[in-house]
Amino acid sequence: MKILKINTFIAAALLAFVSCADYVDVVPDNIATIDYAFRDRVGAEKFLATCYSFIPRIGDPKNDPALMGSDEFWNYVNTQEANSAVGNYEAFYIKTGLQNAASPRVNTWDGENYGGNGLYKGIRNCNIFLERVDNVNVQVSAEQRSVWKAEVKVLKAYFHFYLMRMYGPIPLIKENLSVEGTPEEVRVYRDTWDDCVDYTVSLIDEAVEDLPLAIENRATEAGHITRPAALAIKAMILTTSASPLFNGNPDYANHVDNRGVHIFSQTYDAAKWKRAADACLEAINCAEEAGHRLYSFPTNQYIVTPAVKLVNDIRCAYHDRYNEEMLWCNPQNDISSYYEYYTMPIFKDEAWSTNPYRPFIGPSFSVVEKFYTINGVPIDEDNSWDYVNRYKMTTADNAQPEYVQTDYHTAGLNLHREPRFYANICFDGCYWWGNGNFTGSGWDIHMKRGQTSGKNSSVRYTVTGYMCKKPNHYTSTTTSTWGRQRTAYTPALIRLADIYLLYAECLNETLDAPSEEVYRYVDLVRQRAGLKGVVESWENHSRVANKPKTKDGMREIIHRERDLELCFESKHFWDVRRWKTAMSEIPGPVYGWNVDASKDTEYYNIITLADLKFTTKEYLWPIKTNSIRTNTNLVQNPYWE
Repeated sequence: MKILKINTFIAAALLAFVSCADYVDVVPDNIATIDYAFRDRVGAEKFLATCYSFIPRIGDPKNDPALMGSDEFWNYVNTQEANSAVGNYEAFYIKTGLQNAASPRVNTWDGENYGGNGLYKGIRNCNIFLERVDNVNVQVSAEQRSVWKAEVKVLKAYFHFYLMRMYGPIPLIKENLSVEGTPEEVRVYRDTWDDCVDYTVSLIDEAVEDLPLAIENRATEAGHITRPAALAIKAMILTTSASPLFNGNPDYANHVDNRGVHIFSQTYDAAKWKRAADACLEAINCAEEAGHRLYSFPTNQYIVTPAVKLVNDIRCAYHDRYNEEMLWCNPQNDISSYYEYYTMPIFKDEAWSTNPYRPFIGPSFSVVEKFYTINGVPIDEDNSWDYVNRYKMTTADNAQPEYVQTDYHTAGLNLHREPRFYANICFDGCYWWGNGNFTGSGWDIHMKRGQTSGKNSSVRYTVTGYMCKKPNHYTSTTTSTWGRQRTAYTPALIRLADIYLLYAECLNETLDAPSEEVYRYVDLVRQRAGLKGVVESWENHSRVANKPKTKDGMREIIHRERDLELCFESKHFWDVRRWKTAMSEIPGPVYGWNVDASKDTEYYNIITLADLKFTTKEYLWPIKTNSIRTNTNLVQNPYWE
């Protein structure tokens, strides 16, 4: 019988490293099953689906650290809500400084504490597929096998990259180790960062030409990797590698393993930005060739005003299923169910006792204040926006009647903001279009205590006084019996606006001053959001008019554009880490409105909910202490020793 190769079970999710004898005993019973899986097309397709099943559940509060672990959100700490549906707060506790090496939270390395099934197990399955799929000759053409192998190579690269983003340099599992491997062969080392990058990129380069330009049969193949998706992943890998966290970071300069090998890159390399920019442009060209374009909300079913359409252009690009902007989405069904469940407000008074939604995950003031003014510049730079009095209650004028209720008492912070603010942020005095109300501007939102969308119980409210629109598909609603009628959707993992902004970022870093090409790709995103170009906006409305004309200033603008365009999409959490700006952006007080108040004058008072910290060690995840003890060739991440 043919000996099955494995990746040491990645020694039980790479380096829970059991004894050699225990390890050898794990595998033989699986051999017949694996052989059987590749007897015919049906079995091979099932195994391919198994490989896809390891894609991290991005967009699910339970398993995605970039949601509840992000400073974009805050929620009350209530044991009634700290349940499995939100991962028992494992990700939330990361941002409160409770990550640890003994039992790491959202441990994707080992598949523990809501870290999914463990990505090293996913890599193991990818290797098995690549080793065995050529054995399938029944009903499978050579061309089809090439496509499948290309998909799995990209999945394998992506699984490695996801781990790299969390842990830095990792052990590369290029092929599964034999069950006859010696203990020393099992005790793998972490490869260098640059080797990790080169290997993952090489896998994608091998795969690209065998991948289809677009999905032909959406019913059976939606979510499968295409050429634009693969090239976008490559662009993400190379941009991450060029970024300050991994490009000659002095914080990691003295970090070596027991061989004396520096596993992090030691010196800054400007050429990495050029390589990343080229990869981004290649991904953009391929995506546009495939017909991808920035999303536009369809108006053939609903009669909407231009202002309502504009906010739906922004909001729905993330969740309108398989839309033209999505380069890749997670094919797992209904992954977003809990994200919607914990962010949608209550729209009718009679629903208080029976409403199925529990909106307790709310946007933080830090993200609310990042959105631009109506003039397309930051609120603290706009030369005509009242920044000093932003927290004071005021009466809404008629400047944006389709976004804010005229003559309503609300905070200055909520007025005269850009369309992306109203597409994403729900507040006292706003409108919410869709979700059961498709006329005019939609639902009137009132959020003071005792009001429809305010605090009326211990679980159905947001402690910050803000709610989030983007995760809620515009057609999901409650039924007459107050059950849920959901429109299942697969959130975008990568969309075109993401790559436009990555390209602008990388290109800006290669230049002494921004070029027209840098402006072009930022302005494409801004134009869809109803804003003027960066140069025009800053010249006409900013106290720092020259900012877009300098490299440093444009870097700051691009970072802000990513935060705003891609907010609540699991991007900001990783961006502030790779930029190495988390230590300046995250620490500080977490604010909320006084949601216990029913009167205007009392509601609009700032309450301090928490005080966040962030230290250098938190840029990377710790490897589980037991894994370090069992495999002495592994070195712990910096500052977690």
